[in-house]
Amino acid sequence: MDKIFSSFSTLLNPSQAELTAGISFWQDAVHAGWLEKQGDVIKTWRKRWFVLKDNKLFWFLDDDVQQCSRVRGVIDVSKCMSVKGCDDAFGREHCFELSTRNEQMYFVCATKADKEGWLSCLGKAVVSTSRDTDGFTEYLGY
Repeated sequence: MDKIFSSFSTLLNPSQAELTAGISFWQDAVHAGWLEKQGDVIKTWRKRWFVLKDNKLFWFLDDDVQQCSRVRGVIDVSKCMSVKGCDDAFGREHCFELSTRNEQMYFVCATKADKEGWLSCLGKAVVSTSRDTDGFTEYLGY
């Protein structure tokens, strides 16, 4: 049954399958930890385990990430233009925004140190990939 569901979800979302292909997200992450992410359609906050690897930000339901773990979503950080703090936007501490040309994604960390760690790692990933793109990337982090 899992095989059928996996094939079906790949048909529905081939871009996610392409983004995860060949990446061993379950080992040697650049950065990993719990974040709350605001939903794309329904603007509720959900706690997820995030893994940054190979300029991709993956998220999962729990922190027991293995080769067989189901990726709940992935963001291609090479397509991002900025990462910056945004505590004032939602009245929540330790909030940051990751932006592409078309959308903004919002995350909340548990502590200031967590936020600084994510801003640093994501900022480096955004800046490193911007050298290969059109130069519109900005990094506003810590």
